[in-house]
Amino acid sequence: MKKKIHIIGSVGSGKSTLARLLASKYDMCYIELDNIVWERHPNGDIRRSNEAISQLIQQVASQNKWVTEGAHYQHWVTPLFGQADYIIHLQPPYFTRLWRIHKRFFKQVLRLEKSNYKPTLSILRNMYKWNKSYEKTGQWKIKEQLQPFHDKVVTVKSQKEMERFIYQLEGVVG
Repeated sequence: MKKKIHIIGSVGSGKSTLARLLASKYDMCYIELDNIVWERHPNGDIRRSNEAISQLIQQVASQNKWVTEGAHYQHWVTPLFGQADYIIHLQPPYFTRLWRIHKRFFKQVLRLEKSNYKPTLSILRNMYKWNKSYEKTGQWKIKEQLQPFHDKVVTVKSQKEMERFIYQLEGVVG
């Protein structure tokens, strides 16, 4: 029975949406890596040390069932790659991600969607930069990092591929 899923991709790729769907559907613990990397405070987030991040990642990886998601591919994510039954690499087209970034930003500004940060123009600019960086180099670095785990990587580039994967998953996760 497959109970550990890690989702990786760029900002706007659909990681959080898919993770929440799978966690709800299969009664799995849902963990955003950003909430492991950043200690949330009312006056602003503080980045945890790599040692603290690694300890938290080890705690998550040792649990029986989980779905984790994030754009992170630093060395401290490796235990999740190793323990995951599936690693889903979301790769929707660049302009799809841009549209989703815009849509999320305006939903957050209008308080129709919750966020872990204050939606500012500075954050929006950063999301543009992160999306462009992913397009140029990030996706290749992720593919390289995932190479040792290639037998459990599922690359999803479209909504149709996503639906097909979820349908196949229904026979495996329970």
